[in-house]
Order: sequence, then structure tokens, then C-alpha cells
Amino acid sequence: MLLVTGGAGFIGANFVLSTIAATGEAIVNLDKLTYAGDLNNLAPLAGDARHEFVQGDIADRALVGRLLADRRPRAIVHFAAESHVDRSIEGPAEFIQTNVVGSFSLLEEARAYWGALSGDDRARFRFLHVSTDEVYGSLGPAEPAFRETNAYAPNSPYAASKAASDHLVRAYHHTYGLPVVTTNCSNNYGPRQHPEKLIPLMIANALAEKPLPVYGDGLNVRDWLYVLDHCDAIRAVLERGRVGETYNIGGAGGKTNLEVVQTLCALLDEARPRKSGRYADLVALVQDRPGHDRRYAIDATKIERELGWRPRETFESGMKKTMDWHLGKK
Repeated sequence: MLLVTGGAGFIGANFVLSTIAATGEAIVNLDKLTYAGDLNNLAPLAGDARHEFVQGDIADRALVGRLLADRRPRAIVHFAAESHVDRSIEGPAEFIQTNVVGSFSLLEEARAYWGALSGDDRARFRFLHVSTDEVYGSLGPAEPAFRETNAYAPNSPYAASKAASDHLVRAYHHTYGLPVVTTNCSNNYGPRQHPEKLIPLMIANALAEKPLPVYGDGLNVRDWLYVLDHCDAIRAVLERGRVGETYNIGGAGGKTNLEVVQTLCALLDEARPRKSGRYADLVALVQDRPGHDRRYAIDATKIERELGWRPRETFESGMKKTMDWHLGKK
């Protein structure tokens, strides 16, 4: 039994679906169902006794404590977070509440639960904290990719709130011995992503013949990771990762935002041509957002060396699968 937080969101839902499919292990799924959570993401599990959905807040310590005591999970996999940078700029309070206060509350209940375990149950328990590469800040064009030893330098309220939660997780291991592992991933994409995010937004706008807005000059670089590759990595860290360690997870797919949008346009040109012109004609550069980090890149050497994980999908193959999923929904 696993307790998964935020399991109705994009990455969390893909983890729940793929983990039950791959391992058959039962999952208790705790999600507050804010704007980013969607029960439709979990529709394939309707009626499946291996999946129990509980609507609730990770900051509700009484609820979390009851779930831990009643269900007795062998691990907590913590996805629940506010994660949209633009929203954090417009209203950071929710990010502090969920990502910092919520993570603290979850850690406190996990510490109490783990402290009461004994024998094999205590030895095997894990708290896996899912975080982001944005905690490391921004890279210059020639700087080496982020490694687990990079200093933290978050630049948005979202990144700062996730950095704070990372530090809390580390402190709970160092101070209390809580058996934690942390993952810091690059930009995810794939099925079930929230429509505000870059790739689903561009696909929806293109199909609706609307402008494709790209911030600034479009040359901001991100490492793109197919979400099911990320889920595989999380399972590897959960089963074989060293307690107290951090593992960076990347897709080896560094692309500018313009390259991402142009790739989508080319796939759409092939799959669903416009009546007139090409989808790239809809691209429109718009005013940059405040504090927009220029470049992220992930060095995933550690997880490959220690756990044998590497992404299965290239950027091109992952984008093709993502496009096929979106077009199948239209």
C-alpha cells in the first residue's frame, strides 16, 4: 500500500495509473481537487479496488493521521503542490500554504507514524518528496547542467516554496532520522497535463486557430521529460534509492520554447493540416513574464549510475505520443 498525495494532478495521476498497471500495488490517493486536480485523470481506475480516492488537504493533519493509522502504507509519495509559475507570481500565498505549510504538516504526521512502526515495517518505510529543478535557479548558456550538489537559488515564488519544502524534508531526515528521498525533475509533458501549461495550451490554441503566445524571444531553454519516464524514475528511487539522498531526473531534451512550439506545429501540420497556411504562422511573441529563468538543464548521471534509470523516450518520440493523445481526445 502506498499513500500518494496530489494523485489527481498531471504527474500524480500518471504515477498512480502506471504504478497500479506495472506493480498491482494498492494506492490511497489523497488530493484536494484544486484547479489542477481532475478526477477524469483517474477514470481508467473506476471500480478498481486497488485505488482508493480521498478528497482532502495535506495540511489537514487529523485526516492524514487517520489515513496513515488505518491504511498503514509502506511509503508516502508526495506530489501535492501548487506548481504553475504564472499563478505564483499573481498570488503566492496559496503556494506558501500548500508547498510549505502543507509539506510541513505531512512531514509531522509521517514522523509520528514512522516513529510508531517497528521491525520490518519501520525499516522499509520511505517518504519520497517530488520536487523541481527550478529550485536551482537559472543557468547561463555555457554553464554545466544542474547536479544534486548545486546551491539553491530559486527565482519565483513557486520555486522558493518548493525549495523551502526540500529543505524541510532534508531537515526531517537529519534531525529526526525520517527515511526520506527527494527527486528534482525537469519540465514534464505528456497525457493529462493541465491545459494552462505550455504544450497543451499550444495544441488547444492551434486546433482552435488562435495565436500561439510565446514569452519574450522564445529562447528560454528547458529540459523536457516525458511524464511516464518520470514515473519510472520515481519507482526506481522509491525501491532502490539511498535514504537521505537527492536524485535529479531529466529527459536529456534541452529545447527552447520556440523549438517546442515549432515541433508541435510540425506534428499538427502532418496529422491535421490547416485549410490555409501552417500552424507555425500562428506563433506570436508576447511580453515576457517577470523573473523568467533563462535556462534549465539536468545532469541525471547519479540516478543512471546508481539506479540504472534512463529515459526511454526521446523528445521527438515523447512529443509524438503526447500529440496522439491530445488528438485522440478531440
